[in-house]
Amino acid sequence: MEFVIFELENGIRVVHKQVKSTKVAHLGLFINTGSRDEQDSEKGLAHFIEHTIFKGTKKRKSFHMLNRLDSVGGELEAYTTKEETVFHASFLKEHLNRAAELIADITFNSVFPKKEIIKEKDVIIDEIASYLDSPYDQIYDDFEELVFGKHPLGSNILGTEKHLKSFTQQSIHNFMNRLYATEEMVISSVGAFSEKRLKETLEKHFNAPIQRKRNHQRETFETYRKVEQSIQKDHYQSHYICGNMAYSTVEDKKNGMILLNNLIGGPAMNSILNMEVRERLGYTYNIESNYSIYSDCGLFSIYLGTDQQYLDKTIAVVNKALKKLRENELSVRKLSQAKKQIIGQMALGRENNQALMLSYGKSLMVHNRISTLEEIIAKVESITAQEVLTIANEILNTNNFSHLAYINK
Repeated sequence: MEFVIFELENGIRVVHKQVKSTKVAHLGLFINTGSRDEQDSEKGLAHFIEHTIFKGTKKRKSFHMLNRLDSVGGELEAYTTKEETVFHASFLKEHLNRAAELIADITFNSVFPKKEIIKEKDVIIDEIASYLDSPYDQIYDDFEELVFGKHPLGSNILGTEKHLKSFTQQSIHNFMNRLYATEEMVISSVGAFSEKRLKETLEKHFNAPIQRKRNHQRETFETYRKVEQSIQKDHYQSHYICGNMAYSTVEDKKNGMILLNNLIGGPAMNSILNMEVRERLGYTYNIESNYSIYSDCGLFSIYLGTDQQYLDKTIAVVNKALKKLRENELSVRKLSQAKKQIIGQMALGRENNQALMLSYGKSLMVHNRISTLEEIIAKVESITAQEVLTIANEILNTNNFSHLAYINK
């Protein structure tokens, strides 16, 4: 089998892929909790926990924690999104026990020293300042805040300086007690060791009797109205983003939307927007489309950065390209090429074991199942030109687009 799935006694689900041709293994703990699960007084707390959870446990100080994998050439990392928090490690396969024990220790035994909380607040305030210096990063977050408004999905993952300064040990414990339930956790593993060895290791370290269920229900987003905003910024370029609501992770049309987004402005250099705006006209260095998928909705967007003199011209070219997709079915040749491209991209992605571990973990957490590469290819191959046309008319209708521009002063 491509992978195996099992469950620990306390409800943590596990997926493992055994590979024999590598000395490097990857292990990650996925928690179905992110910034959208914060209360109004907690903005930025999920991300703040991701930082401070490494500052000491009941048996380790921060230095010993960080040195535990570094001393054997391994890496310990973490990230927070709007719907998940992930702690993951890469290491030589013989250090599986060391990595598993460390991730379990920080998850269940962190003590969040008061002096470290104070120190980390300044670190994240600096992180916010750094992010504000990058219009490319900032405009995506500002656009989601514009679109989602006061809904939790509109909150910046980093939070605000005001909220950060209010966080205490009690704030952290309240948040984790409310949301860090083992039934909401998934462990994902890729490495050259057996299911039996992994299971024995995890049962040894992840046997903490944490609550199996949580009562928290996410607030769904159901009130989209298009909005427009222009902000003067002291940047060399003007930056612009536009978009519309799209499909959630549980909707079947998301597969066609993923293909369409890849065709419009995905990572390949031959995307429609890159070929037309950058290569043919030379209006911009960076133009791309993005499809963010959440548990109850999705957001399609197009971003570009260009000289102010080319902004209106570039937007007109983008709108013309979207109009063509709404009015014309993809030819048999064009659809076949789009399918081959995205299938190739996914297959290449699965050659990266760390990316595979992260993909497996998120899939099991969100869908409680994992599709094999063959199943994914079959879904892509089943997409029809008529389905893509329908999606284009539903999502690429520019009359429903929201817009945000950073205009060069």
